[in-house]
Amino acid sequence: QNCIICGQSGATITCCEEDCDLSFHLPCAKQGHCVTQFIPPYRSFCPTHSPVQTVEATPEPGTECLICMEPVEDRKTFNNMVCPACKTTWFHRDCIQNQAIHSGFSIFCCPHCQNEHRFLMEMFIMGIRIPRR
Repeated sequence: QNCIICGQSGATITCCEEDCDLSFHLPCAKQGHCVTQFIPPYRSFCPTHSPVQTVEATPEPGTECLICMEPVEDRKTFNNMVCPACKTTWFHRDCIQNQAIHSGFSIFCCPHCQNEHRFLMEMFIMGIRIPRR
């Protein structure tokens, strides 16, 4: 199989959506806006079929990522996410992924409202890897 992102052969991850046979390498996934869910049933999605946040929220002009304090885009995108609980906390995908890696499953929560369950479930669905430690 050829990778849809880099074009090289040896792509072993296939989109789990029915009738989609697109494949990609795990290292290429993030670059190509693919989502891999690290929870059972461990599904992966191509950019076309990747889950999107259903929260209805738009950042105010000048909104910054709560973690790195850099500006976020003016809407939800693959690289720009919002807390599903408070709907006011915006962060970059890379920033919240780093937060998850450092926090671990037992203490990972929204950096602003401290919501655990709803925030955790949304991050799992959106492909944020949260280690159990």
